[in-house]
Parts: sequence; C-alpha cells; structure tokens
Amino acid sequence: MIAIGVPAESAEEPRIGLSPETAKKLVKLGAKVRVRTGAGLRSHFSDEDYKAAGADIVATDADAVKDADIVLTVRRPLLALVKSMKQGAMLIAMLDPHSDAEGLQALAKSGVSLFAMELMPRISRAQGMDVLSSQANLAGYKAVVDAAAAFERALPMMMTAAGTVPAARVFVMGVGVAGLQAIATARRLGAIVTATDVRPAVKEQVASLGAKFIAVEDEEFKQAETAAGYAKEMSDEYKKKQAALVADHVKSQDIVITTALIPGRPAPKLISKAMIESMRRGSIIVDLAVERGGNAELAKAGEVVEHNGVRIMGKLNLPGAVPVNASSLYARNLLAFLEPMVDKKTGALAVNWDDELVKGTLIARDGAIVNAMLAERAGAAAKGGKT
Repeated sequence: MIAIGVPAESAEEPRIGLSPETAKKLVKLGAKVRVRTGAGLRSHFSDEDYKAAGADIVATDADAVKDADIVLTVRRPLLALVKSMKQGAMLIAMLDPHSDAEGLQALAKSGVSLFAMELMPRISRAQGMDVLSSQANLAGYKAVVDAAAAFERALPMMMTAAGTVPAARVFVMGVGVAGLQAIATARRLGAIVTATDVRPAVKEQVASLGAKFIAVEDEEFKQAETAAGYAKEMSDEYKKKQAALVADHVKSQDIVITTALIPGRPAPKLISKAMIESMRRGSIIVDLAVERGGNAELAKAGEVVEHNGVRIMGKLNLPGAVPVNASSLYARNLLAFLEPMVDKKTGALAVNWDDELVKGTLIARDGAIVNAMLAERAGAAAKGGKT
C-alpha cells in the first residue's frame, strides 16, 4: 500500500496539493492518504471533506509526511520537513527549480526524490499534468478582474441618453496560457483588446478571440519560437524595433497586462519608466512576471506602485486568489502524474524511471541533483557563484 502525505502550506500559500476529489481517487487506487488537519481550509476543503474521501487527518506536518512514500505540496517545503521524510520518498511539488540553487542542493542531499512539476515536458500525453498551464489560466483571468476593479472607469462601451461611454483599451503582452485567458476575459467584459508576442504561431489564436495582434513581423520574428513552444531570446536589434512599436501603442491603452517569461531567466523588461509616463492618468498595469523581476520597470513584488497617476500592480500568486479552483486543478494535475506510477493490480508503487515525463520532472534522486542544467547551477552556487 502506498502512503501519501499532505502537509499544510506556508502562511503565504492558500492552495493545497490534494483536493477531496483527488484524495478519493487515490484511496480507490489503494493508497493510504494522510492530510494535516486544517491544511485545506484556505481552499475551503474541510477535514470532514477529506475524511469523507477516505483520508486520515493527522495533527502535524511531521505526522503527515512520516513514513510517506509520496508527499504532495504546492510550494517548496522547508528543509526541516523534507529531512523528516524517509530516504527514497518522493516529493512532488512546484519546486521553483530555477531559483535558490543552494537551497535546492540542500533538499537534494536529504535523499528524497524531488519532482519539479514546472519542468513537465510539453507533449500531448502530459497536457493533463501541466501545472503551469492550469495555474496560468487562472492568473490571466484574475489579472483582468483585478485591473477592472482598480480601473475607475467602465470596460464596455455603453450607449446612454446622456451620451456614449467608450470601451476601455486593454493591451496584453505575452500570449501564453495566461495571456490568452486575459484576452478572453477582457473581451467578455467588453474591452477593445490588442496583444503582442514574439511567437508568430499565436497570431491566429489572438485573432480567434476577437483581439488584434501587434508585432514587428520580420524574418527574426518568424523564427522566434523553440521546439517546445517557448519564446526565444530576441536580438537587441529586434528588441529595439519591438520596443518602439509597443511604446507608441501603450500611450493609448487603459490597461496593460504583462505575462512575458523566459524559462530559467529573469523576466524581460517590456515597459520602461518613460512608457509608463506616456500613459494616461488612471491607467493600470498588471505585471504577472513580477516574481521573476517583472516586465515593467517600476513593478515591485507584492506591491501596487503609483507613478505619474498610473498604477503598476505587482500582486504575487494570483492563482492563489482563487484557491478553490487553483487547488482543484493543481490536484488533478498531480493525480494525472501519479496514476501511471501505481500498479493497478497490487496497488504498489511502480515508477518507470525511464519514462519521459518522470525523467523530465525528476531533479534529484539518491542525494544528488540529476537534472544536468540544475546540477551545473548548484555546482556554481557551491563555489560561490550566482544562482
């Protein structure tokens, strides 16, 4: 019988790695599930909900992870908790593998097998396991809702006897999952929406949602996407041309949503101080990349900065602001990843360590980092290099 432990998250994280729905399915697979008391309350999952699903409620995080074969969390847990897990146990979470290389090395030395769900390969078989997409979808939605709440005018055009209220103009920078949802949400609210991205493939998706695509469409633009579907780092020349186009466009926008990220690197700077100063007073910028340094020059993590009458919103963990949905989707992602690891006949853990998805997400095993890129960074950190 597989033992699965679910500790509580930190005070800053309202999500949880297991929902009552997925707990029930894991119990049906033969697993023994232990959940720390109160761990699901911020996602509105009560201890009674977990008990009804067949899980056991325990008093402490240590009780939840003790003797567990698999521990499920949202964020990287404290080192002390990981050290209390048994050797060879599996920790499955969003481990933020591109930051704090020294801390990651310490976790690896615990002897626990670490799986970073952010590194899930982008193949069709893994779509149901893609935590970045499930959480980014909610972030894109919440970014527009928060912007609309802060924007002190209406978003849709309104015809009244006293005159017409013009529709607000929303500009989305970065058309990944978050950007597409931001476009769709802004359109539903009646805004005029434009969007930009360095990947040519998204142009049709933008148009299909009723928005207009804005970009410098030269030869470099046509080659600006990796085989995995991520944006490439663009040349300085292209960046200048794109920046000039965006700078001119931003002047007329009421709300700007930035979502641009490059895996393993700081977020690209897309909105300069001068561009912010060119915007009308009362305009809003929501920077979804603020945890990676931000796309907007004046953005500050966890703060709302006002400059020249423009508010730059740097809220952290927007998916966590809709925790019921975020936790439910995340838990389903983890369940989809776990199910193939369980022998359906015996209920025993049967991990295929050569499976593409297992190899793609596994970053540490048997006391060492096994992901080549992360191992190199950890080595640099150990020698006093930068992470």
